[in-house]
Amino acid sequence: MPTQKTSSGRKLDRATAQQAVDAVTRSEGNVVKAASNLRIPRETLVTRLRTADLMGVKPSPEIEDMNNVAHVKLRLKRLEKDYVELQKKTLDASAIKRQIIGLQQDVAASDPPDWTINAPRSDSAPGVPLLFLSDLHWSEIVHPSQINGVNRYNLDIARRRMRTLGEGAVRLLSIISPKMDYPGIVIPLGGDMISGNIHDELTATNEMNSMPTVLDLFGELAGFIGGMADKFGKVFCPCVTGNHGRDTTKIWGKDRHHTSFDWLLYCFLAKHFENDKRITFFIPDGPDAYFKIFNHRYLLTHGDQFRGGDGMIGALGPIIRGDHKKRSRNAQISMEYDTMLLGHWHQYIHLTRLIVNGSLKGYDEYAYSNNFGYEQPQQALWITHPKYGITFRSPVFVDRVEKATKASWVSVAA
Repeated sequence: MPTQKTSSGRKLDRATAQQAVDAVTRSEGNVVKAASNLRIPRETLVTRLRTADLMGVKPSPEIEDMNNVAHVKLRLKRLEKDYVELQKKTLDASAIKRQIIGLQQDVAASDPPDWTINAPRSDSAPGVPLLFLSDLHWSEIVHPSQINGVNRYNLDIARRRMRTLGEGAVRLLSIISPKMDYPGIVIPLGGDMISGNIHDELTATNEMNSMPTVLDLFGELAGFIGGMADKFGKVFCPCVTGNHGRDTTKIWGKDRHHTSFDWLLYCFLAKHFENDKRITFFIPDGPDAYFKIFNHRYLLTHGDQFRGGDGMIGALGPIIRGDHKKRSRNAQISMEYDTMLLGHWHQYIHLTRLIVNGSLKGYDEYAYSNNFGYEQPQQALWITHPKYGITFRSPVFVDRVEKATKASWVSVAA
């Protein structure tokens, strides 16, 4: 039988601990009366109750009478005590952001900046550009020799592609509006920012482990976002976590954000730009981020919750089914949206109702071994107009096109 030492060093078995707790319950919380009924000193009973509390002993269900006011009050007192202890041990998302990271602003409840909502006076204004960043897979290595030479990826290439991404987006947007009279730029951060250690093969082959990868990417993104603020004046970053940055074996439904290095990276960035009024972060605690550009409603999610597909329809099947389910759910809670944004699938798809982002990493060994179609590394860019909604749309290619090398046949002389 399990035992627990009392403060005097003597062992207390669970049956005796249960007896002490039940005696106090029968006596409606009166310890003196309970001790008298058990014919033991009050001090002995108090010691047993403390030990019983350490053992997690609760009153027997048949003892508590919920019609007895004294019993109900006693139960409420215990529940209040448990709640206080739980609050001492548990930090919620806001407390972590304030106490550990030092964020003064509640980025989970940030209002969108006015420039994303208020329409410009002139109809000739181009609207608000959105540059979607997701699936960077920072620190992952792609070996060209294992995929017929069509792609390669490492940290040096990733940094070069980020620079190419920024330059390409600015060049395309300057073609649309030579005056660059945009009120700002929205940069959704859609998760899978780092490669992570979710598979043994990644743990063995990543260029760096997760924590130094976060620090390295933090510096890169801080420079990228700051540069965009210098170019466009203002930046708004709604953020969601992916599945690759987690530190758990499986994705958690509860507390998903606290198990993700993506979330930590976003909070570091928000803290870094806290005093820069040009830059606003929105980091919700759940898996989806809702925001509006003028009257156009966006839902940003990573996309790992959508599964399936086949050789004919590919990723479209699970994505469209997932979009339908989200729209049905959101309609029931008055949170309808016009366009869903997601990454995860490493395929650039731009439809009226959904936008799927490409990846910075590009084609890899997993895609090659599963016979997925080749796609260049790219990120999505488009403009939201106050009157016409989504207008200009284009992928931003971040690397030169690599041609497949011609494989040599092995021949054996007769």
